[in-house]
Amino acid sequence: MPEIVELLASPTHRYVGRPSDGPAPAPDGELVDEIRVRAELGIVGDRYFGKPAHRGASVTVIAVESLPPGAGLAQVRRNVLIHGVDVDGLVGSVLVLDSGQGPVRLRVNRPAHPCAWMDVTIGPGAWRGLRGKGGVRCTPLTDGVLRLGPVDARVE
Repeated sequence: MPEIVELLASPTHRYVGRPSDGPAPAPDGELVDEIRVRAELGIVGDRYFGKPAHRGASVTVIAVESLPPGAGLAQVRRNVLIHGVDVDGLVGSVLVLDSGQGPVRLRVNRPAHPCAWMDVTIGPGAWRGLRGKGGVRCTPLTDGVLRLGPVDARVE
């Protein structure tokens, strides 16, 4: 069964400037047990919530199978780390996730391409290694809550 492994809702941007300068410190509490999703707006408390320029990318999902061992959301800056769902092949679909509070529908708009920061936060070669499997950028179509643990996942 698919599982939500990590959730991130960060109020701050950590990757500003040049990768060689290193990321800004992580705020306390950005890795959470649950997130509240709002239709067309994103994740409550996240840096992209309600920003018009990010409506098509306000929720990002990546598969744990795409990451090297030990890497997680704090390094890749996506919102949902899921096991057992090949999200990179879902562009143009609607991904429906239900972790027990009802379904959250996410329109999968485009790939979330990795950037040079991955070589700094994960390790040398990560940027190239994540090409084609850096996750997806989504628009939430329904309000809801996602929690860590088992999740019913289906594609519409």
